[in-house]
Amino acid sequence: MSTFRATKSGLSRETQQKINAKYDPDLAHMCLDWIQEMINTNLNSGEDPIDFNTSGDAKNFSTVLHNGLILARLANVLVSGSVPRSKYTREPKLAFKQMELIEIFINKSREFGVPDHESFQTVDLFEEQNLYQVLVSLQSLGRKAKGRGMLGFGPKEAEPKPRHFTEEQLKAGVNIISLQMGTNKGATQSGMTFGKQRMIID
Repeated sequence: MSTFRATKSGLSRETQQKINAKYDPDLAHMCLDWIQEMINTNLNSGEDPIDFNTSGDAKNFSTVLHNGLILARLANVLVSGSVPRSKYTREPKLAFKQMELIEIFINKSREFGVPDHESFQTVDLFEEQNLYQVLVSLQSLGRKAKGRGMLGFGPKEAEPKPRHFTEEQLKAGVNIISLQMGTNKGATQSGMTFGKQRMIID
């Protein structure tokens, strides 16, 4: 985690504690297991298999993914040729190089189908600001991969089933007032009074 960020206090500290409380070690373990299997079963020529600790502990989860190297290799499995091999043949030491690999992974995940609201920001992982959101993104990615016939995990995503109506059916519905719009059937002002009655004294 960055040592340049000020220690949070007050409302910011409470908010950060709530975010940290959402983190799920079991889900983190599943994500790391999936990443390792995805990379090792889809090796390109000249690539070596990887072996890392798949414990769901938050510190281990952050350490494994922090430099972006493993995420870059995962991005290449999902979208072939998305990261030049020269960028992940050796572990990047400089912070901006590590963040660059994370950013590439985020962009490729979105191209793969992960929606913006399930994606994460670079600082969420690099500075451990929101590891829960990183889990949400990886879980979404696992579902998308499963839906494309690749190795994935999580529940199967619902498939869109668009409905098509004829012109006659659309015209027929114009004159129908849906109950969702409410009804004024039986409505009356009988018995309603407003304000105090005016008293007339002779």
